Amino acid sequence: MSTSVLERIVASGIVPVIKIDSPEKVLGLGRALQAGGLAVAEITFRTDSAAASIQRMAAELPETLVGAGTVINRSQAEQAVAAGASFIVSPGYTDEVVEYCQEQNVLVIPGINTPTGVQYGISRGIQLFKLFPAEISGGVRMLDALRGPFPQASFLPTGGINMDNVADYIRRPNVVAVGGSWMVPPDLVAIEDWDSITRLSQLAVAAAGR
Repeated sequence: MSTSVLERIVASGIVPVIKIDSPEKVLGLGRALQAGGLAVAEITFRTDSAAASIQRMAAELPETLVGAGTVINRSQAEQAVAAGASFIVSPGYTDEVVEYCQEQNVLVIPGINTPTGVQYGISRGIQLFKLFPAEISGGVRMLDALRGPFPQASFLPTGGINMDNVADYIRRPNVVAVGGSWMVPPDLVAIEDWDSITRLSQLAVAAAGR
């Protein structure tokens, strides 16, 4: 895994979690995020356009670090890596996804929401986890509780994070960045309202204080 991938995620502080229905929209979206100060994007496998969208953004917007989200099996991981994804995020923990990404030297961020998940991941060579769904799994209190027994673990909390609580998450010493979709709402993506997405991104960056 290239250290620069993790460094860029840390520098961003926020990872937009994107659901997009057409690769034709991905360049406009990527440029809107860049204009708002966000040069990282997680394109989720929640639509059939995911792989094509990743491929286009990775090829045509090299300034943006593109990853794949909602990757739940090896087939999706293979598609994402082939398309040019620099990192893989999963809502849960699947050995086949983790092992494939490790074989390919691609940063993988599996999802957990229990100490058991963290402990198992560490035993498999993972030190960065997605806390998901963050808010209903205890939020910042869970992150604080996990820090004691697992000082080597870091987290990308996602789920329920918004303008009102993002700063609380970012301040945690075991949080590298937060994931969220509040700056890329599907309704604005659908109508290609890039100006609004840029404004929301600017507000998100300001709220995070990175």
